[in-house]
Amino acid sequence: MKTVVLGIGNPILRDDGVGIHVVNQLKKYINDPNVTIDEAQTGGMNLLDMLRGYDKAILIDAVKINNERNGEVKRFLLSDFSSMHSYNPHDVTLLEALQLSEKLGEDCIPHEIVIIGIVLEEMPLEFGEQLSSTIAAAVPKAVEMTLSELGKNMNESNWSNDRLT
Repeated sequence: MKTVVLGIGNPILRDDGVGIHVVNQLKKYINDPNVTIDEAQTGGMNLLDMLRGYDKAILIDAVKINNERNGEVKRFLLSDFSSMHSYNPHDVTLLEALQLSEKLGEDCIPHEIVIIGIVLEEMPLEFGEQLSSTIAAAVPKAVEMTLSELGKNMNESNWSNDRLT
């Protein structure tokens, strides 16, 4: 099964870049030709292009969910969201892009899309590359959750022998 793991976010907008921090850690552990790990500093239609040709996609991103604690790591399916808000006013949300793709009859989009979301109480408005301490502490859990989602075992030959820190 060809799988793409995408860390989504803006790496210079502090905690919004958490998905990119997670995939940078994942690169230390995964050596599997069927798993592509990449960064996505985009959304909507551009993100849709990055998903083409894969059987499964795991998207790692900051999410804002009411009544959830800052730094919580949660697993979602797209069907868990009734709507999504895009912070780019010049593009569509991923849900809208997928709906358009379906209407156009495209069948090259992954049949399974999982989101590993790191909860942010507020989306950051200040520039910087470093995560806050609360969100940085969530990175190892998001890495472990993604590895589990991939169905891998740290003892398999396609994993690095390094341990999560």
